[in-house]
Parts: sequence; structure tokens; C-alpha cells
Amino acid sequence: MNGVRRPHHVSSREIERKFLIKHLPAKILRARHFRIAQGYLANERGGRHVRLRKKGKSAFLTFKVGRGTAREEREIKLSPAQFAMLWPATRGRRLHKTRYEIPWKKLTIEVDIYRGRSHGLMVAEVEFSNHASRRKFKPPRWFGREITGEKRYSNVRLARE
Repeated sequence: MNGVRRPHHVSSREIERKFLIKHLPAKILRARHFRIAQGYLANERGGRHVRLRKKGKSAFLTFKVGRGTAREEREIKLSPAQFAMLWPATRGRRLHKTRYEIPWKKLTIEVDIYRGRSHGLMVAEVEFSNHASRRKFKPPRWFGREITGEKRYSNVRLARE
């Protein structure tokens, strides 16, 4: 096909809850983790965002619609060259963090530890397959208060310089 790569994409509904972290158990720092560089190409009122993310060696363009506990998300895998071409357009709307993936009771807790301007902020996010499991979730004791839907902790807001 003339050297053109067909995009790999994923579309899904994201059902999640977010929490601040009171204290981080030391064993979490030994869990699988990735450095993430994330920037926003577009950001509209009403929760419509176009995000560029490099996680480890993989890069993605993600379109999100909605706010709060359930959002639509579509993701396209990018080549390193595509990422490098788009990254300059995110200037002034970037963040850097390390994400730890912790298996927990048939779920995965993603712990983000922010660097740069948001240094020291630690957030746990848990994604669920349905609303019933989201409601039944009992957070571990090391979680702090729930911040699901709080705009001040959204990555879009944290990415503004």
C-alpha cells in the first residue's frame, strides 16, 4: 500500500474512579511502570479532548468525549515519526508522570506520580467493566479522598503551564 501504515485503533467506553493517595506503599514502586509524556492538541469545553501520549516506547493519539465516571475514548497507535511530528503542537499543554500498574482484586490500579509543575501529586485511577462494579468498589486504605470528576485534577488542567 505505497508504504502507508494502516492505523491501529481502539474505541471504548471508559468507566473509572480517581483518588488522591494518602501514603504510597513502598512495594508499589517495584511494580511494572512506565514514563509517560502527554500533551493536548485540542481541548474544548464539555470534555472533548485530543491527546497525544508516549508511554514507554509506544505512542498514541486519543480522542475523549465526556467527563466524570464514564467517557467515550478512541485511540490510534502512532509511529515514532508521527508522534515527533505532532508533539511540538502540544507546547504549553504538557505533563510528565510515571505510571505504576498494580494488580488488585481482579482489577488494575494505575498510580500516577507527577513530575514537573505538579511534582508530588499522586493519583490512583481504577477502571471498571461496568457501573455496578464501579459502585461496589471499596478502595484500599492507602487511598485518600475520591476526586472523580474534579476538574482541578484532570490531566487537561494539570497539563497547562
